[in-house]
Amino acid sequence: MKRVVTIQDVSCIGKCSATVALPIISVMGSECAVIPTAVLSTHTMFQGFTFRDLTSDISAIVEHWKKENFKFDAIYTGYLGSFEQLQLVSEFIDTFKTDSTAVIIDPVMADNGKLYPGFTPEFAVAMGKLCGKADVIVPNLTEAAYMLEEPYCGSGYDEAWVKGLLKRLAGLGAKNVVLTGISFEPGQLGFYGYNAVKDEYFSYFHKRLDASFHGTGDVFASTMTGAYVQGRSLFESLKIAADYTVECMDITLKDPDHVNYAVEFEKAIPYLVKRMQA
Repeated sequence: MKRVVTIQDVSCIGKCSATVALPIISVMGSECAVIPTAVLSTHTMFQGFTFRDLTSDISAIVEHWKKENFKFDAIYTGYLGSFEQLQLVSEFIDTFKTDSTAVIIDPVMADNGKLYPGFTPEFAVAMGKLCGKADVIVPNLTEAAYMLEEPYCGSGYDEAWVKGLLKRLAGLGAKNVVLTGISFEPGQLGFYGYNAVKDEYFSYFHKRLDASFHGTGDVFASTMTGAYVQGRSLFESLKIAADYTVECMDITLKDPDHVNYAVEFEKAIPYLVKRMQA
């Protein structure tokens, strides 16, 4: 069985980070190991959430794993909350990455032109350096801008501008760069990517739903990781992830009692299983 390790926080309620990655990657047929970077009572959309930093536990977990000689087919990182955690993850990659280990980094730290609370422009630049160790990175436009120390452009761009941004992101060192949340026309949304090794671009678009839910980026990145480690091409893995994310949102919107802080990804798991069996 393939084994993925995901390194990110545990938000006890909110369906994001590790509580999304673990079930999605597992149902797609891989073991999902977890290094929790923090435990929160809820995700940060809520007021008054509790937070326990687990940075001091990471090194002990890593030392134990080294003694047990554990191997990983993929290393997948999400929300990382400090410079120290960036350094620990960098060292983890150096220690556990082999020629057959995929490193997938979702630089979760910003959206809609703004950094999340607690992050700084300096942290974003440091995240960009970590992304240089990745096989695949999946930033949104805000995260891309901050990592490159460039102005944010959330609309009015064209394909040539997106290609230029992708090339500059690839200059950080990642082999594949995928920008999420790209739209060139109303009613359309998708991803645009660049393979730096082959100097090739790729893209995929689907319908744009008139809704926004917390955690959809985590659903997307986790699903892409789950498909990729199972041997699907990167492009096919990204398509599955995009389509599954839309399916999750569709199902959620059909529930009259749905909440606005998470998608009902559990109800869409049969769709995901069917896509993986195709």
